[in-house]
Amino acid sequence: MIKELEKKLHDEIPLTKFMEIKITDYNNNYLISQAPLNININDKGTAFGGSLATINIISSWGLCWIIQKELGFNSNNIVIIKNEHSYKKPVTKDIVCFTTKPSLEEIDKLKNKLLSKKSASIKIESKIIEDGEICVDFTGYYVIKI
Repeated sequence: MIKELEKKLHDEIPLTKFMEIKITDYNNNYLISQAPLNININDKGTAFGGSLATINIISSWGLCWIIQKELGFNSNNIVIIKNEHSYKKPVTKDIVCFTTKPSLEEIDKLKNKLLSKKSASIKIESKIIEDGEICVDFTGYYVIKI
């Protein structure tokens, strides 16, 4: 499913291809995405804040896409409605983003709302980690409509 997601991102959101965002893993806990520093760099030699924000937003959107597919839906109507970033330290290596899968309870609530109202929101959290330290914290709220 991660190759399907990566192709969708590159085909439908051209910036993700230019940034060379790759979806590298997905399991019961995380969706992991990466992007090289060399093309997402700023004038200080660290990762550009806009690239860091983009990979968090895209990875979280991607996790929403996977979750709705796992629930048996096929929506192309997933949008971010609110987000917050906290930049804790510069990223000096390739960007590695860990997007946390919501709890089974949160996913079950999402499913029930989608079934009853055809629309639901979910909170997704993501972190960019380098050498075991959190560099960027992200929280985003997404709406899925079916």
